[in-house]
Amino acid sequence: MSSALAKATLTGYRWLGVALYPLIRGYLALRTMRGKEDRSRRRERYGYAGAERPAGPLVWFHAASVGETIAVIPLVREVRRRGIHVVLTTGTTTSARVVAERLGDTVIHQYVPLDLQFAVSRFLDTWHPDLAIIAESEIWPLTMMELGSRHIPQVLVNGRLSDRTFARWKKRPFLADALFENLALVIAQSEVDAERFRTLGALPVMVSGNLKVDTDAPPYDGAVLDTYLAQIGKRPTWAAISTFEGEEKAAGTVQLALKPRDGLLTIIVPRHPERSDAIEATLTEMGLKVARRTRGDVLTPDVDVFLGDTIGEMGLYLRMTEVCFVGRSLFAQGGQNPLEPAMLGCAILSGGNVQNFRDSYQRLAKNGSARMVRDTEMLAKGVHYLLNNEDMRRTMIEAGQETVHEMRGALAATIKGLEPYINPLTVKARLLPRQQSRLQQ
Repeated sequence: MSSALAKATLTGYRWLGVALYPLIRGYLALRTMRGKEDRSRRRERYGYAGAERPAGPLVWFHAASVGETIAVIPLVREVRRRGIHVVLTTGTTTSARVVAERLGDTVIHQYVPLDLQFAVSRFLDTWHPDLAIIAESEIWPLTMMELGSRHIPQVLVNGRLSDRTFARWKKRPFLADALFENLALVIAQSEVDAERFRTLGALPVMVSGNLKVDTDAPPYDGAVLDTYLAQIGKRPTWAAISTFEGEEKAAGTVQLALKPRDGLLTIIVPRHPERSDAIEATLTEMGLKVARRTRGDVLTPDVDVFLGDTIGEMGLYLRMTEVCFVGRSLFAQGGQNPLEPAMLGCAILSGGNVQNFRDSYQRLAKNGSARMVRDTEMLAKGVHYLLNNEDMRRTMIEAGQETVHEMRGALAATIKGLEPYINPLTVKARLLPRQQSRLQQ
């Protein structure tokens, strides 16, 4: 009965995609107008290839957005080191820029095809991947079923399931079983995530830790950093990063409260830079003077807020301070990754809504490198305390860096788990030049 229900549901999903196709075209056009889709490459979303498939074994990596892309880059480099070709798909223009900046032409980047039968089939007909590696929690029903029908192994790496996502799947166990059984292997971030995947029918499941800990520190332009630090001078700074709506106003309130006492400069890096005009308007209405990175504004003494309205420069912003609030945690749900600020030497403050990064926050808080705040008033007190207590700030910074060091090892564990799938491709890649040489003779 459950098998029949799952089949009926997936068939309905397939036909729903066909019915909604005209609306999807309009939706993509709207996203293009807003700069969220690459107009010149929009055909890739329908499965059309933007490059030729190279000869030899090929692995398809998929990472939805920037965070997932950065997490899998070391793994992608390891696969490429073995001579295996990689096509890496992402879903956003910002993640595409990260791929271009960090991997260049060592991989083939494509935008991920829509989860529609014709788009997925066209993509797979072109690329013929020998293995599909998916990052974190990207579960697309038609894509998974199509890979399964073609007997292409699919592995979920750095896997995690948020409370909300897990609860949603648990309500549909028949559908979870039908989809998760297609996964050849799940490599989960934590024991909690692993048990959740097992509950939903995934086997086998292993735990690696978080790949984001094994990534390189985010890059930065040293000359730009030196310029800003010279402009800041002796002013104390703090940063509110990966902020969502409401959290920028909270950061502005902290600035208003502390600047008269501390001469404070607040750095705000919104999760979605396209909101920056609205954020600046809100802060200006509060009586704050805003400088923006995209305008090249100088950080004069009367500037209250430096708005980091760019993508891919978190390494710059975090190196401008030692106190950092990580957003999507005070007025929004889920939290954002706290490991980068810990890695780069920041004492961390956060709201309590960090369900998506629970394991990381638990480890950081246990070691004394992260503190939770309930509201804007508590955030202001936390910032003031850390800026004026160097010993405590230094203790938290050192504890954070030690925690990150202790958490490393996910990359090695992930590669070990993937060896049964990658090793045959490595052999095939090494044999290919010999075979081509013989044919030419």
